[in-house]
Amino acid sequence: MQSVQAYNKPLEDQVHPSSKVPSSTEGKVITCKAAVAWGPGQPLKIEEVQVAPPQAMEVRIKVHYTALCHTDLVFWQAEGHTPIFPRIFGHEAAGIVESVGEGVTDLKVGDSVLPVFTGECKECKHCKSEESNMCSLLRIDTERGVMISDGNSRFSINGKPIYHFLGTSTFSEYTVAHAGCVAKINPKAPLDKVCVLSCGVSTGMGATLNAGKPKKGSIVAVFGLGAVGLAACEGARIAGAARIIGIDFNNERYERAKQFGVTEFLNPKEYEKPIQQVIAEITDGGVDCSIECTGSIEAMVQALECCHDGWGVSVLTGVPHSDAVFKTNPVNFLSEKTLKGTFFGSYKPRTDLPALVEMYLNGELELDKFITDEVSFADINKAFDHMIKGEGLRTVIKVIS
Repeated sequence: MQSVQAYNKPLEDQVHPSSKVPSSTEGKVITCKAAVAWGPGQPLKIEEVQVAPPQAMEVRIKVHYTALCHTDLVFWQAEGHTPIFPRIFGHEAAGIVESVGEGVTDLKVGDSVLPVFTGECKECKHCKSEESNMCSLLRIDTERGVMISDGNSRFSINGKPIYHFLGTSTFSEYTVAHAGCVAKINPKAPLDKVCVLSCGVSTGMGATLNAGKPKKGSIVAVFGLGAVGLAACEGARIAGAARIIGIDFNNERYERAKQFGVTEFLNPKEYEKPIQQVIAEITDGGVDCSIECTGSIEAMVQALECCHDGWGVSVLTGVPHSDAVFKTNPVNFLSEKTLKGTFFGSYKPRTDLPALVEMYLNGELELDKFITDEVSFADINKAFDHMIKGEGLRTVIKVIS
């Protein structure tokens, strides 16, 4: 891959300049630009904000690139969610450590990092378990707009607090995050590419590789061909699936999905039979693994019921409404089909994300095809327009000037 080869330079040439000298802003308040959301659905406004120094177990990061995720859009619109404003959104990003707070030993000034919306304290029972990535201390909390250490925001404008989002708030030139939510990565990694690993790509790919675990030669069905769904397809491609069946209501998505290994496409609207029956018929009894990436209850049922009896595994990644329920015949479980859920692709952020970056640098994981547009920080609202219109997969926003 040309984009990877361009970064195969001696390590010392890849280290960011800020790592070679002490931070001149360490311990000081930084005034910088941030894209502030002042109310639900209101266009973000570039403002000058003050970013306080990191406190104990916190890190201040100079954000270089950030991407817009659908979760940012949902909470910016604040439909069905508690509105918390003014707020700085953003949680898919990559940057350089500017300074560290007391007690931080795994990170230093100049490190290349990915801030992540969920964390890994490495001390709780979840972090110590090989089976879980749901850290008790740093688990995602969409309604928390402050830092967990003291209940205060590190952002302000003229002394008035601006709230955090998911503990990352990467729509800012500088941000502060808990050290447990920051993954140190190879300094050779191009930050404008690997930033997308902080959420959607890892969620979808891990759903396949870590939760579904299809064997080489398997048949995999993926419901929903947005960014997360295509990441699930990418995981199936990496796993060596023989057939990858994409299911979506939008026929135009098939052509792009072929880049991610999709071999067949089905639109449920085009069949009189339930789509799970159609899939069972064309796969001699069902798929080996299915990944649901829509949040639709109907798709969740279809994903389970299209699995082959005896060994089929279905993995849910989509987030439905909080009061949603679904039903299926218990025989689906008695016939040894398995239904699983996954959170962040079952990856432990600090432990596992560095390895995904290495997969990209080695050419095993293809990230470039997920990035369909790039805009300047001043044009960040264009990224929201693209997503609302359903244009592209990921828009990367260049924050660094």
